[in-house]
Amino acid sequence: MRTSILCLSLICTACVRTPAALTADQLATLVGAADRTADDKALDPGRKPAEFIAFTRVGPGMKVGELMAGGGYTTELLSRAVGPSGVVYGENPRWVLERFAEKPWTERLTRLPNVKRADLELDAPFPAEADAKLDVVVSNAIYHDAVWNKVDREKMNRAVYRALKMGGSYVVCDSSALDGAGDTVTETLHRIEEKFVRAEIERVGFKLAATGDFLRNPSDARDWNASPRAAAEKRGTSDRFCLRFERPEAYY
Repeated sequence: MRTSILCLSLICTACVRTPAALTADQLATLVGAADRTADDKALDPGRKPAEFIAFTRVGPGMKVGELMAGGGYTTELLSRAVGPSGVVYGENPRWVLERFAEKPWTERLTRLPNVKRADLELDAPFPAEADAKLDVVVSNAIYHDAVWNKVDREKMNRAVYRALKMGGSYVVCDSSALDGAGDTVTETLHRIEEKFVRAEIERVGFKLAATGDFLRNPSDARDWNASPRAAAEKRGTSDRFCLRFERPEAYY
């Protein structure tokens, strides 16, 4: 009996991720790196990368997954945060690659050796080798896209759950819709209601661990199209929520 209890205790301990958050100085160095592109740095004021990486708690040596990486702005930040001993699985569905991401994504990956390209659909976003191996999965400003592209989000969220270690985090940020809007303006305004997202993710077993206010904008009327092209000079000013969920740890 003692042997069994000891084994279970060791299993539980191995499942729990110990946060390895970067310090403020490390974050400043990461964001200010001279070899980041001018185009990426131009997006920083609206995206607040230091605050974003701090909120994800991504750190050196971690295994991280990103849903719908697009051209890879966030991917590169995650790649730098996990360092050479870590790995990032950057997922893109076919429609994203075909419409706009293939060229910039392919070019970016030539300088990110710790990123594994995952050309997979959102309802099965990571290869089998990632199952129960990831410390963090990130969804940055794309949950609404999963809705209007009619992705099976329950299947997607369950796949994320399966890919995470026990105690791992699922970080979701997106542009806020008006209260009560639910998923009704995901295509027209590229926004989604925070409560709607939270309910869908909690439905598969995740527990809300933290919320982030660093991308909030109380003056945003939340009635205009927040997609990058349509937003024009308003790009980066939409009111955005950030939620960090955790896959429940095992207790024995």
